[in-house]
Amino acid sequence: MRSRKWLSVFLVLSLVGVLLVSGQAFASRKGMLIIGTTDKITSLDPAKQYDYLSSNILDNISCGLVMNKVGSAEIEPVLAKSWKISKDGKVYTFYLRKGVVFSNGHPFDASVMKYSFDRVIKLKGDPSFLLSDVVAKTEVVNKYTFRVYLKHPYAPFLSVLAYTVAFPVDPKVFPANKFYIKAPPAIGPYKIREWKRDQYIVLEANPKYFGPKPKSKVVAVKFYQDARTLRLALEQGEIDVAYRSLNPLDIKALKKNSKFVVYEGESPVIRHIVFNVKIKPFGNVKVRRALALLVNRKQIVDKVFAGMTRPLYSLIPMGMWSHKDVMPKYNPTEAKKILKSLGYSTSKPLKITLWYTPSHYGSTEADVAQVLKSQFEASGMVKVNIKYAEWATYVDYFEKGTMGMFLLGWFPDYIDPDDYTWPFLASSASPSMGSFYANKKVDELLLKARSITNKAERTKLYEEVQDILGQEVPYIDLWQGKQFCVAKKGVKGVTLEPTQIFRYYLLSK
Repeated sequence: MRSRKWLSVFLVLSLVGVLLVSGQAFASRKGMLIIGTTDKITSLDPAKQYDYLSSNILDNISCGLVMNKVGSAEIEPVLAKSWKISKDGKVYTFYLRKGVVFSNGHPFDASVMKYSFDRVIKLKGDPSFLLSDVVAKTEVVNKYTFRVYLKHPYAPFLSVLAYTVAFPVDPKVFPANKFYIKAPPAIGPYKIREWKRDQYIVLEANPKYFGPKPKSKVVAVKFYQDARTLRLALEQGEIDVAYRSLNPLDIKALKKNSKFVVYEGESPVIRHIVFNVKIKPFGNVKVRRALALLVNRKQIVDKVFAGMTRPLYSLIPMGMWSHKDVMPKYNPTEAKKILKSLGYSTSKPLKITLWYTPSHYGSTEADVAQVLKSQFEASGMVKVNIKYAEWATYVDYFEKGTMGMFLLGWFPDYIDPDDYTWPFLASSASPSMGSFYANKKVDELLLKARSITNKAERTKLYEEVQDILGQEVPYIDLWQGKQFCVAKKGVKGVTLEPTQIFRYYLLSK
């Protein structure tokens, strides 16, 4: 009873603390729509950021040559009025919209696009491989004509350009040789009015934006410590919308509350265990396979997520063309045989460390780690030590190869099987995932799949890649998520899209 009472006091004090800190920014809520989230912003530099919320903020204050149409993965022109692709598929010429300026008044033109692309490639930030692996060079043809030369034909290239890594930055503000850490000038529907890191960010309509005006003049995003404080803020009227991440049981309870509307949508978001194949014992495919055979996905889905996610057996999500179930399925008997063949036993167990991050993916993450620990240890031949680190440290750890086995998730950059295979399995990209996996045959298959446009031929190649994935198990795919958003009645414009873009500029109340 004491711990429960202490927790309640803590939650209230946490919320009061946020109110006191942000009192000035939220002194007047007239015309302001407030979104609550447990996510955090890492960076608003397109060359550096590679996490969900940072990307989503950029989706609302910036835009690209092309973007995804509302509610679909279809591409439409935005900063580019039109484009031409060479017959060999290696040269893209973009004809740019004229008269566009950043929120600070600085002009947009082809030189801005060249600077932005070249800067991403030069700085080698987390998302840079999306361009550097395919772009050979860029060229300013004239003030409003921008040309990109590819190293090889690349079927999903236009889809990649709809992602934030290809968004323009102001050359007079963003330095060429280092990442930008402040609030950037905008070229999209909103501009940043105020930003208190890890507390809130306030966006207001960008008067210099060339497109339609946002439905709400001011949108604020407030950051909460966990799902409990997020739900409390929603129920107490502090926020209008809760998006990422409420606990599954909270969502079920809120569905019964007449004050709110719960929006649910399909999602290509996937979750998995990553093995760093450079760290013992995870360099041994038999160890990875044995651990994969000990994972009971249905138990995780039912116990942690109340059935609100789905078991997943491949990196390519269900519902996407070329998906194929390939991962080892729950078979503890077979797992024990493998472990025994490797010299492990109840008296000499395999000792491993499983890492997780406590808030980035919501407060259920600790529960997932505990369930996995119990599943591994139920074999009697594995002992698991659980460790955790907050997101910024966590990213640093896996990029530097510090962690051997850890939980991670994937939000799509673009809707194509390439986005679920190349970053994970290509030898040039897998270090950014912390797996450091490399296989020449896989590299060849992925490069070939990128270079052709025939969907049937690409499907065969991705199926072959997935077969190798199922044999070598550098990842253990766990579940595929669903999207949930809870809003006050009266909030309009909530759209849960396959691209995962949450468009603040369509929201109103």
